[in-house]
Amino acid sequence: MFGLIDGNSFYCSCERAFNPALRGKPLVVLSNNDGCVIARTQEAKDLGLKMGDAWHLVRQKPELRDVEWRSSNYALYGDMSRRMYEVLLELVPLVEPYSIDEMFLDLTGLPGDMTARCIAMRDAVRRIAKIPTCVGIGPTKTIAKLANRIAKGDRAGSGVCNLSSADVRASAYEKVLIGDLWGIGRASVGKLGALGIDTIAQFVALPPDRVRDLLTVTGLRTHAELRGISCMPLSLIPPAKKSLAHTRSFGEAVTDWDAMREAVGIYTVRAAEKLRRHGLMASAMQVFMRTNEFNNDSKYANSVTVPIETTADTFALVDAATKAAFRLWRDGFRYAKAGVIFIDLYPTAAVPASLFPSRDPEHSARLMTAMDSINRRFGRDAVWPGGVKPEARWQMRRARLSPCYTTRFDQILEARCGGRSVLLED
Repeated sequence: MFGLIDGNSFYCSCERAFNPALRGKPLVVLSNNDGCVIARTQEAKDLGLKMGDAWHLVRQKPELRDVEWRSSNYALYGDMSRRMYEVLLELVPLVEPYSIDEMFLDLTGLPGDMTARCIAMRDAVRRIAKIPTCVGIGPTKTIAKLANRIAKGDRAGSGVCNLSSADVRASAYEKVLIGDLWGIGRASVGKLGALGIDTIAQFVALPPDRVRDLLTVTGLRTHAELRGISCMPLSLIPPAKKSLAHTRSFGEAVTDWDAMREAVGIYTVRAAEKLRRHGLMASAMQVFMRTNEFNNDSKYANSVTVPIETTADTFALVDAATKAAFRLWRDGFRYAKAGVIFIDLYPTAAVPASLFPSRDPEHSARLMTAMDSINRRFGRDAVWPGGVKPEARWQMRRARLSPCYTTRFDQILEARCGGRSVLLED
């Protein structure tokens, strides 16, 4: 038996967790450079705001004058997701994160009423992690995902939908359109629609051989899951990463090499931190830069892939990335975006020792461990390589960035108690 728990308007809920003044108000979170709407509260949805709306255009509408907005704070959202995960681990045997705000749960064999248990679980996440959620229950992942969608749509309900019963599923399948089903894309919806198949009930009634002919093995797997045959067990080990990237659009156009060098340097620092966090090393990298393709400026876009000595050393990687970027640089353009992508990744333990390394591997490992430890203890960017500026004019526009309440000690909430400052760590 599976469960799927999903944070409601997750980014917005993270913002509200630390700012009670936002509760009950229409709120949106914007994409990089404060561009488009990527998260909305129900109050914002009720005003007609849609995902992907360009904020600089829609904010001019009189009816949206009072909508609160925040710049995206991924450090906060990622840590709140971790807290939600840790709460769930105390309540169920296994938890598989599916995305930053969705997690599959192993509910197999748990005693008591499943719906009541999930209501209690939902209450615990709300009380401890401060995130409102909905839960879907079903004998397969696909059914649990569908149940979660139904729970979200029932605003007056308990926040939990249980589709473990075949009779309850059959009734739900009659009402849900095939286009609302996880695992069925637009092309598949079009093929099924041409045959007059619009609901999940009609799809489930198709013979498996017919489904395979229409939608290949992927569609057949979804068809089987809807019939209660589990084809996607919980994954205890996350799949190995094949690449790792850090790319960003600039807050303002970059027109000189020094600014581009700084940007590529800090992007490489960030990507190298991710490498070490995942216990990986890279043996090749791709660096790219491009202008804005949507304005009237002269256009330029280019990339280069270079082999490197297998490493996770920030200094070696910054040196290689800077040299690669210099090969791409052309004067006279207004650059809008750049990035670094590490490819050919290997687990650190599986990388063979080099006979003639350009850097002492033991010294490099100790240095990186020390640098990461300092940054974890004293805050991100407490130390960084020379020539790199974590805060520069080309950084993304984030005019309303909330504090990193849970990941930076200097931004933890404080309360005044009898004239004395008290840190609010929980």
